[in-house]
Amino acid sequence: MRKQQTESNSQESASHKKAKTEEEEEEEGTVHEDGIRAEFEKFCKTITEHLSVKQMREILEANGQYSKDSSTPLFLYSQDIMFFGPLGNCPICGGKLECSGDGYHCVGDYSEWSSCIYSTKEPPRREESLKLPKSVESTPISDLIKKRGDPKKNRPRKEISAPRKPFDGMMISLAGRLTRKHQYWKSKIEKFGGKVNNSVTGVSCVVVSPAERDRGGSSKVAEALEKGIPVVREAWLSDSIEKEEAQPLDAYDVASDIAVEGKGIPLDKMDASAEALETVTAELKVFGKRGVHKDTKMQDEGARILEKDGLLYNCALSVCNQKNKLNDFCIMQLIMSSENRLHMYYRRGRNGDSLRADDKLEEWENVDDAINEFARLFEEMTGNEFEPWEREKKIHKKHHKFYPIDIDDGVEVRHGALGLRQLGSAAAHSKLDSVVANFMKVLCSQEIYRYALMELGHDSPEIPIGMLTSLHLRRCEEILLHFVEKIKLMKETGPKAEGVWYEFSQMWFTLMPSTRPFTFRDYADLAEHAASAYETIRDINFASRIIEDMSGSTLDDPLFECYKKLLCSVSPLEKESDDYKMIVNYLEKTYELVQVGDMVRSIYVHFQSSFQILKCRWDLKCMFHQSYGVSIENIFAVEVSACPSLDEIKELPNKVLLWCGTRSSNLLRHLQKGFLPSVCSLPVSGYMFGRAIVCSDAAAEAARYGFTAVDRPEGFLVLAVASLGEELKEFPSPPEDTRALEEKKVGVKGLGRKKTDEKEHFVWKDDIKVPCGKLIPSEHKDSVLEYNEYAVYDPQQVKPNQADHHFVDIFPFFPSKVSIRYLVAVKFDKQDALYDTAEPAQ
Repeated sequence: MRKQQTESNSQESASHKKAKTEEEEEEEGTVHEDGIRAEFEKFCKTITEHLSVKQMREILEANGQYSKDSSTPLFLYSQDIMFFGPLGNCPICGGKLECSGDGYHCVGDYSEWSSCIYSTKEPPRREESLKLPKSVESTPISDLIKKRGDPKKNRPRKEISAPRKPFDGMMISLAGRLTRKHQYWKSKIEKFGGKVNNSVTGVSCVVVSPAERDRGGSSKVAEALEKGIPVVREAWLSDSIEKEEAQPLDAYDVASDIAVEGKGIPLDKMDASAEALETVTAELKVFGKRGVHKDTKMQDEGARILEKDGLLYNCALSVCNQKNKLNDFCIMQLIMSSENRLHMYYRRGRNGDSLRADDKLEEWENVDDAINEFARLFEEMTGNEFEPWEREKKIHKKHHKFYPIDIDDGVEVRHGALGLRQLGSAAAHSKLDSVVANFMKVLCSQEIYRYALMELGHDSPEIPIGMLTSLHLRRCEEILLHFVEKIKLMKETGPKAEGVWYEFSQMWFTLMPSTRPFTFRDYADLAEHAASAYETIRDINFASRIIEDMSGSTLDDPLFECYKKLLCSVSPLEKESDDYKMIVNYLEKTYELVQVGDMVRSIYVHFQSSFQILKCRWDLKCMFHQSYGVSIENIFAVEVSACPSLDEIKELPNKVLLWCGTRSSNLLRHLQKGFLPSVCSLPVSGYMFGRAIVCSDAAAEAARYGFTAVDRPEGFLVLAVASLGEELKEFPSPPEDTRALEEKKVGVKGLGRKKTDEKEHFVWKDDIKVPCGKLIPSEHKDSVLEYNEYAVYDPQQVKPNQADHHFVDIFPFFPSKVSIRYLVAVKFDKQDALYDTAEPAQ
């Protein structure tokens, strides 16, 4: 019994001892960390007293550490490696790491297109003794440094202190009616380290509403301006919180915009709705390869771009590197005035901030000297020689250098298409039927192309993105296709995968300049902002060649001239005709009410994808419960010469009349060349079947691609006859191998969560199926598709219908299994509204 009691007491004692250890473990760890921190602070004080800045730099260089243009104070950086050990190389790109106070980041380059974005709080350290330069070995603290620099002495692990909060040490004042209540922002500011003061005395900045610009500023704003206190937009708060650091105040400044001499707000810092209004009315600065920059004021005086020995001296350059905060453009031109006086124009600035761009216009006496200076500047900006680029388009992207945007000879639609003042006059003087003239008026107006580029974020007025060469477009397509294949095979995860996505993002937004570049994160981003954007810009470029320059007199009937170039027939259907009634029935049965959030998404989605706060969310939240129906304005029967005729397509098997959605800006391309297959294969709607033409039996699906908005409710839906072939494969989920489908040219049907009621299907024009029926739930509830989608692949290509060698490579001939038959002009009608003024949930 004594033995059992002794064992019991021993176990109880061990149990108490274990419990005590667990309870005190955290406290002991804290004590240990505090001890290391205190020892490190003492070490740093000693080092600072005995070593000069020059000696600290020599220590960094002797140990192969990054020391050039370091963003971290030199003494902090050198003390870090002396106490905790030299930093190893970046595990992604092999570049050098730099201590940045609360962490470590790579200062190397992932490739010539992008910087490396690797960052960590636990960097790799070299397991080697610290090397000391001779100037340090002779100092009295060399033994202390060697002791700490010995890896055998069990170097302590650095515990990174908690990162600073965005508003640490800042006093902020709020003014005016903000989109969120002052109490909301007060709690946010205090949560993230700041304080709020009602007056402007002693504050770091004053945050105001956009309305302050319109009314010239309140008394609080006026007082802040007198005292030189920054006055910034509300977006500064949300962006600083989102990016976890206080953003530069001058980038959000509204004081300059309130002031008479103000330069306005950069596009990427504007509210979304304000940016849209600004860009759709902005004057295009350069309309093509021969376009003299508008800001030189020489265009109207008959000036021209210098051309000598077959070279045009006009270049547009671009660079995007978000880590280095680069998203810049550069314009270089040699301009010959009407009096044969030569000028060089140089302009450089940030995309979307043209008013703050640096520009210079200088007159040159000697042409050869001006040409040499132009070539020198080009090489300085790009790292390449000008003549090989201009003659043969030979270029190699260099680290941190600009890349040329290859502009074509011609006139971009934002300049050459009909302006508001010309629209009515052009239709009134046209030989075309009045209904067809009004249809062509829409397709030849600047508005639809400006809106399309605005929705995509590629609407900078400095670069004519709608007048690119086929070579430049082909390069963009090749980069996109290469990246898509790369990520499908990619095995890397974590930071290495992020580096791959980041590199592509910098490449893409260098070649396709945007006012709001961001880092692509997933397939949905690629589909929406790379593949779809590329296809739209490609078709806008085609429209530029068709429309050319309509800025002259409308008495020459520019609408009729454009119509002739299409080589197609467009005629309005009689409302009493059987075809008209059939189409109305098909639309009514397969269309569902659309929430306004879906419709406005097309304008603002690129802000969401760039992880910006949706600036207009407060203005739109009361409309999210508003539904839109659709009404038919007109129906046009079309005969596209590049497509098979109805008689020809009747000879093909399994023909179906299907809906196709497209932007209005893409219609000129479709009417002259027909549909093109999707540019790439992605596991998302519209691209999940690879390089195919995708249609749907639901008008609701096609309506999504019309990119209509509440302030522009008109759009077009397309009806086409598609031959699905003898064999039709059905997929409830994205197929893994789309190449096999493309090679076999089989018809494919993607099964959606909703389908048309087969009981209501019928046959039209002898042998063409019309899957018209009420939309009902299908048995595929887990499908990624909401509605059925049909993919058509084609082995044949028809001959070109126009001597259009410009587009032979970039615009392949139309696949002959799909024939566009009708264009349905629609208007989205407001049905009802349920307003909700409550604060959105956080």
